[in-house]
Amino acid sequence: MFRPLTRADFPLLHRWLDRPHVARWWNHETTPEALERDFGGTTDGTEPGEDLLALVDGAPVGLVQRSRLADFAEYEDEFAALTEVPDGAVTIDYLVGDPARVGRGLGTEMIRAVVVDTWAIRSDVPAVLVAVVAANTASWRALEKAGFGRVAEGPMEPDNPADDPLHFVYRIDRPATGSG
Repeated sequence: MFRPLTRADFPLLHRWLDRPHVARWWNHETTPEALERDFGGTTDGTEPGEDLLALVDGAPVGLVQRSRLADFAEYEDEFAALTEVPDGAVTIDYLVGDPARVGRGLGTEMIRAVVVDTWAIRSDVPAVLVAVVAANTASWRALEKAGFGRVAEGPMEPDNPADDPLHFVYRIDRPATGSG
């Protein structure tokens, strides 16, 4: 289950982004000003995309970002340099906040759930594409376990400048629906 991120969640997000297992891959500033800059617009609905808290038994356990690639032209161009990007495709990013829950399948379940949710609420989305820095083995394995297939690899701008630009691109397509 998911719910939209609110400003009241920013202290929790700050703690998660500061945790070593998250900071390594997200490389995100965590000052109140940076959180406002990077999450305030989607929280208000004035910027495209969604920031969603993943919940287990009503408690927040992680964050999923979902956005249409077309809303972020430079990022879409990076994908398009490596693979076909269907009109209407979305991308996701995700983190498990609590280190005690890492390595227990929660990331995979969050990914599966947001894909199911995407198919349910966005009938015009044909596919979900995700780029993962090649060194982030846990992330791309979670995608594979969630049913994504690797469709490309190549250079993309890494979130962390310490990382090599090599990324793996994963894709899952909307399931075909039977008719009559």
